[in-house]
Order: sequence, then C-alpha cells, then structure tokens
Amino acid sequence: MSNTVIAHSFGNSAADANAALPAIPTWPDVDNLYRRFDALVRQPMRPIRADAMDQVMRYFNERCRRSKQLADEAKAVIPGGVQHNLAFNHPFPLAIAQAEGAHMTDVDGNRYIDFLQAGGPTLLGSNHPAVRQKVNEVLDTCGPVTGLLHEYEVKLAELVCQSMPGVEMVRLLGSGTEAVMGAVRLARAYTRKKWVVKIGGAYHGWSDQLVFGMRLPGTGRMEAVGIPRGATAHTQECHPNDLDALRRKLQLNRLRGGTAAVLVEPFGPESGTRPVHRDYNRQVRALCDEFGALLIFDEVVTGFRAGMGGAQAYFGVTPDLTVLGKCLTGGYPMAGAIGGRKEVMMLLVGGIGTTSRRAFVGGTLSANPLSCAAGYHALLEAQRVNAAGVAGRAGERLCQGLAEIIERLGLPYVTYNMGSIVHLQTSGVLLLDTSNIVKLIRVKNEARARKTMMEEMGAAYTAHGLITLAGSRIYTSFADTDEVVDDALNRFEDVFRLV
Repeated sequence: MSNTVIAHSFGNSAADANAALPAIPTWPDVDNLYRRFDALVRQPMRPIRADAMDQVMRYFNERCRRSKQLADEAKAVIPGGVQHNLAFNHPFPLAIAQAEGAHMTDVDGNRYIDFLQAGGPTLLGSNHPAVRQKVNEVLDTCGPVTGLLHEYEVKLAELVCQSMPGVEMVRLLGSGTEAVMGAVRLARAYTRKKWVVKIGGAYHGWSDQLVFGMRLPGTGRMEAVGIPRGATAHTQECHPNDLDALRRKLQLNRLRGGTAAVLVEPFGPESGTRPVHRDYNRQVRALCDEFGALLIFDEVVTGFRAGMGGAQAYFGVTPDLTVLGKCLTGGYPMAGAIGGRKEVMMLLVGGIGTTSRRAFVGGTLSANPLSCAAGYHALLEAQRVNAAGVAGRAGERLCQGLAEIIERLGLPYVTYNMGSIVHLQTSGVLLLDTSNIVKLIRVKNEARARKTMMEEMGAAYTAHGLITLAGSRIYTSFADTDEVVDDALNRFEDVFRLV
C-alpha cells in the first residue's frame, strides 16, 4: 500500500494536511481556453492512426469476449443494448464485475483505472467500505423502503442544510432529472411566471421542457423527438458568458409576463465543457434580482465535488434554488434533491387534499432509508477526510501531467480542470460554433467526424486500462493517490503516441 493511501486512512498529520486542501485549487483562464478551443476546431483532426486503431480493436476482440457476448445479448432485450448513456462506448459496452476505490474490473478480468466514477457520484471512490457497512445495517434492520419517515432522511437533510449556503430546506427526490423538473415547477409556482431561461449546451436531465439546447448551444429542439412543441414553448436558451443576450431575454420576457427562473450549471454547460468566467454567476445573480427571476443552480455535478458547500460556496453566490444529485447519495440510488430558501420551498408541502397552493411532486421511493443512510454517511465521510480537496489535488496533478505530455508531443489537444473535474478535449466536437442555424447546418458533417474521433480516443484509453466519460471527461476521487495518477499519465502518454 502506498504512503498516500496509509495517510488517507491513518496518518493524523497527513489527514490534517488534507483538511487544508481546496476542492478547486485554481480556476482556469477562461479567455485563453476559448482561444485554444477555437484553434483546436480550426485545424485538421489528430485522431489515432488507422494501424494503431486496428491494434486497439484487437484488444476488444481478444480480451473482452465475455463483455461483447453480454452486449450482443443485451441488444435483444434492451433498446440499443444499454440502459444509460454512460455505457454507450465504442465499440461496445464493457460489462463490469467489480468496482472498488480507484479501479474497476470487467467480466473478462481486465482491470482499469476508473475515471468515470459512475459519471461523478462516487467522490470517495467506488464502493466505499464505510458507506457499504452502514447501508448493510439498514438493510438488515429496516429494509430498503417503508413508505414512512425514517431518521436518516432527517439526518441527511440536516447535513445538506448545514453545508450549503443557499439551502434552508430540502426535498429529496429520485434523480437529478426529477429534481430539475420539480425546481422549475416550484419556481413557476412561486413567481407566478412561466418563462425559464437555461444556458445553451447544458444538460439538465431529460424532462420534456428541458430537452432543449442540449450539448451544443443554439440547437433548441434538435433532440426533442417525441416532445410536443408546447412542452418547450416557454423554455429559452442563451450562450454561456453572454450576459447581454441574457439581459435581452429577460427584458423581452418582462413584457410577456416575466421570467420564473434562470437555470445554470455554475461551472458552465456540461460540467464546464464550455467554462464560464469566474464572476459570471455573480452577474447572473444580479440580473435575476433586477428582473425578479429565481436563480437555480444545477449542482448535480458540483454539489459536494466543489466542496461541502458546492459551487455556491466557492463562488460566493447564493441561488434561490439548488438542484442536487450524483454525490448526494455517494453512488447509491435516489440521487436527487431540491434545496432552497424556506419561503420558496414551503410550496412543496406534501399531503393529500391540502387546500394550500403548492407545486405538486411525488416519488414513492424518494427519501428511502437505504439511500438516505448511504447519502448521510457518504457525505459525513467526505467531510471528515476532505474528499473533495484530495480529489481536487488529484485532478490538478493529472491535468498538469496531461498538459505536459500534450505539449511535449506537439499535439493540439486542450486539457483543463475545475478541481476533480478534468476535461480532455481532443476532437473538439462539443466546441463547434453553433451560434445560429446556418453555422449549425455547416458543421453537421464535421461534428459527425469529430464525434467518431472522440469515440475512438475513448476506446484507445480503455484498451490502455483507462475508463473515462466519453473520452473527454475525467472524474478523480479520494481514492486517486499520486501512484494512481502517475500510472494513469503513463497510460495516457502511450495513447497519445498512437496519434
């Protein structure tokens, strides 16, 4: 066991040092990043060489046979063969048999460094034993669900309220998607207004009203298949960092009944894939105050990864409503919640036949004992060991190492991080200019080619023992010691040498 791991568990001096680590050591130079993004997408792609890609594919054909068999069987009974978009990896989904700490092992016995971390929720690392023990105790004594009040839902809500500046009350729900749906409904109920402005390119779940301007700003209803136009009739989008455009939307909406809420990912769309300037959220807060709109922070990713106080504590900006998910239950189900000011939250009062005005939400399995116990102990442990700070240090070390390799090999790739959220842009598919319909049509074919490159890069990482999110995003965790990060850097360099 490395000294770092021992320090995580037992060393008081190292634990004290960890306590001082910031979750986000530095904020990236956003203007410089956008210049580099522009340079990346203006030049020819630098994908894996064709001969090297053949080697990568041989890995999957020869070393992942059981995964391929399961993937083929899944296609017969599951649309597309997977239940969640995270599993859509080239050339087929891997079937995982074991996950623990910083590593995963597939059904063929191949071991990987896990930078997916289930899409972000396992800040402590996968399957943390301290959390697992408490969950097992609840299963033994109570079972997973009763439909009635349980002590752990109170304890979890109290801990969230104590931790996050903008949260005075909490309503637990089943997922981030459900929480966003509820937050938008709550904002409309409280303000008695209907318009909602989101930042283009952000993902806020798959509810009808928010399948709008996803991933690429300016795309509006492009992915709204099966969704009536009326469902998105009062949803609008603005490009990130464009405060003038947001002001114009708010001014127009004031003439049409007003804006209920502005919905933002505080790091920028897609967990900072299009990062925002350091003071952007403060300026959005000021605009919301000026026009009487509620500010909703979607902290599904940043909640607890940016520290126990979330992005709102980091930026010093207090939203009216906060959406939580992922880290809230440490990787266990029911990862969703709405938090906010008491006067707003009281419109979520439950009960049957109430005559009070309220925003109706439901969920039979919301706030179940199993998930609340997992969430409470995962957050308590994360707080005790400063998991966000340790994971942020790992993200900083990884990003700096990647940047050095990229520069040394003369590659145009762009890497940057916000603490434990590390971005690695190689194809730039999510950075294409889609600011108007003409530009969107113009880049359609290029986007397809760049998406293929991104998928192939992801496959090459996997064949070299690295699991990432779609080949372009990396989540570090408390389990990522210096030894793990250095091992990963060697593997990334092996991949980059195939270009």
